[in-house]
Amino acid sequence: MNDLEQRAHDFADKAHAAIDHKRKYTGDAYIVHPEAVAEIVRSVAHIPVMVAASYLHDTVEDTQTTIEEIEEEFGAEVAELVGWLTDVSQPEDGNRAARKAIDREHSAQAPAQAQTIKVADLIDNSLSIMAHDHKFARVYLSEKEALLDVLVRADPILLARARHILEESLRTLAQGKD
Repeated sequence: MNDLEQRAHDFADKAHAAIDHKRKYTGDAYIVHPEAVAEIVRSVAHIPVMVAASYLHDTVEDTQTTIEEIEEEFGAEVAELVGWLTDVSQPEDGNRAARKAIDREHSAQAPAQAQTIKVADLIDNSLSIMAHDHKFARVYLSEKEALLDVLVRADPILLARARHILEESLRTLAQGKD
């Protein structure tokens, strides 16, 4: 791990820990999710700013961190990626379906590097939700199928992997294997 990546990891860990942010189903320290996303990104062609943004991808959305702080600490390139990875919808934008449509349109406009990280995030979250919450998985996987349709610039290897995971998960749910 290079210096930028290590600093991003440590910053994200501290930001999530400061609000006692835990993984929903396991209670693990939240950093395990950004670590998993970073490892998935590392499995395909990438540059260090992508790994750094992978660690930081939920900090603006879920903690007190601002995009300005990300830019100050990690530079414009990392901040831009984190901006693309941060949901833009607000509660007042409507129900879950309406908000997801707004966020999906935002992701559709994202550059290839951000879309690749988004797919890595989708992969890790899909695996976690399938392992722990089949009821919510039915809603989540449907949303992620629609999201994958717009992430056309993402790394093709990760896109294929994500589609395979979603197909297998939906097949499992259809067969009632809880």
